[in-house]
Amino acid sequence: MLVVLGLALYQYYHVERDRVDDGLNGADDSVQLAYAARRSGVWLETSGRVVRVLRDDHEGSRHQKFILELEDGHSLLVAHNIDLARRIPARQGLSMTLRGRYEWNDRGGVIHWTHHDPEGYQQGGWIMIDGTRYE
Repeated sequence: MLVVLGLALYQYYHVERDRVDDGLNGADDSVQLAYAARRSGVWLETSGRVVRVLRDDHEGSRHQKFILELEDGHSLLVAHNIDLARRIPARQGLSMTLRGRYEWNDRGGVIHWTHHDPEGYQQGGWIMIDGTRYE
């Protein structure tokens, strides 16, 4: 009985909760809506251009980090896990589309999980640059 309950909870927390349509996924203004609502854990897609490349983060899993500015001027941090996905050719002015998990902060937010799910439990994210998909 406990095993069944445990599997059901695992299914919910690692699969089903990411399938919930929260009204933000796929919307052009999804980052702004998530930011205004102080939402975290929201899967979304957005596009923008790199305005600043930051140093890689080597604490724990390695992450390539940069600031992405959206068309409306909103900026956010992208933390792309380079232990799980290929490094992208980040440079100032580079345009991209990405899918990832948004986490709110007062500086505009962070998008992470821009890579496949190594466990295969959820769709995962990606970054698309000039027809090349990094996941």
